Amino acid sequence: MSLKSKLQRMKGHLVKESDQQKHEVPRESEQEPAAADIPFARQWQELQATPYVWDGEHVMLREVRYPVSHQHGAYTFSQLHEAIAAWEASGRQHPLSSAGRKAEDLLFFDTETTGLSGGAGNTVFLLGYSRLEGDEVVMRQHFLPGPHAEVTLYHSFLEQAQKSSHLVTFNGKSFDWPQVKTRHTLIRDQVSALPSFGHLDLLHGARRLWKDELESCRLALIEQEKLQVTREDDLPGFLAPIRYFDFLHSQDPSVIEGVLRHNELDVLSLITLYTHITRLILWHEQEQVSHEERFAIARWYDALGDQEAAMKAYAIVANSEHSWNVRAKLALGQLYKKQKDFSQALLVWESCMQGTRFVPEEVYIEAAKLCEHQFKDWEKALFYTKKAYDQWKQRATLLRQKTRAEAQAYEKRIARLEGKLSGIAEEEDEMGSLFFD
Repeated sequence: MSLKSKLQRMKGHLVKESDQQKHEVPRESEQEPAAADIPFARQWQELQATPYVWDGEHVMLREVRYPVSHQHGAYTFSQLHEAIAAWEASGRQHPLSSAGRKAEDLLFFDTETTGLSGGAGNTVFLLGYSRLEGDEVVMRQHFLPGPHAEVTLYHSFLEQAQKSSHLVTFNGKSFDWPQVKTRHTLIRDQVSALPSFGHLDLLHGARRLWKDELESCRLALIEQEKLQVTREDDLPGFLAPIRYFDFLHSQDPSVIEGVLRHNELDVLSLITLYTHITRLILWHEQEQVSHEERFAIARWYDALGDQEAAMKAYAIVANSEHSWNVRAKLALGQLYKKQKDFSQALLVWESCMQGTRFVPEEVYIEAAKLCEHQFKDWEKALFYTKKAYDQWKQRATLLRQKTRAEAQAYEKRIARLEGKLSGIAEEEDEMGSLFFD
């Protein structure tokens, strides 16, 4: 509570009740500020921003509404409903699943701060989000016009945020939400508690899908390469703190307009990105999906323990002519091995060896292990081990990274298998001599 409000409250105790009724002045938090009290009020109005007042201080609340039929990149906002329904129908356990949720439960959230590092010295000056509300997508931004209004900023934000149950962010788990928590801690005695949000972080999904395909997993690059979102005259995110400090000196909203537009596109693109990633994960067999993406999806399912889904995705890549088909066969064989279907695992790995293409040494190693330990076919195990050793020596020569430990491991396995085969030969010789004597 500001000093001015505290004095106003104390004044009420010093007058008689009758006089108080005559001269009662409403709390400043309940009054609409006069236009003259807001610097550049007309310019803020042109940006679709209005003041939000609490306890004598104000922040600017910008709100832009879009029909759900609006297309942002490759998808309309209404297709978010399809994505949520798809998660519900799939029955799959996944970190990005929104099963059991409504579209209104998802708050697509992003912040702008005075620095890119963490800590209490980093101020959050813009809390932005988009959310489906009925037949519209509402984009709201809570903007801090000065450090003195931080309590009011969080009051305005929490009024709206508590209507949702899950945050959807891009690196929000590591940066945005921890920053909000840090700043909230400093004023927690004056504002409501932060909601206990569920959290869907799309950066982790983007890295799983595209880290081997894209130069980087920046949202702007993903928009361009995957979402068909084009930004024109966009302000780079790293300039946001500079523009904010300039605004603090001038109070002119035109200085910060580029930051507001950038943040608006960010939170709208999160809806499109979530819809796109959902379609890739759940409908990759029907969608136009690259084999790199499909392999990444299979590996993701594999890491989550969903072997059925992983095997389906691996099999599509394994049966293709794509250069990654050997990688997919190696992974597919590993899943068969986990299921103790050793014959099928060996069949998949041996199919990698056909033709004249380069075969990774891991394929020979895995095949050799099965032949030795499961099928007791030591001759074939020795053959595959020697092939793996040859591949290793070629690779090590090219990279100039031969290590004695790796060489000894191969030599030990070869010696063990040759010893087993030698023992079998000696037994056969003994049996033969007994037969003919």
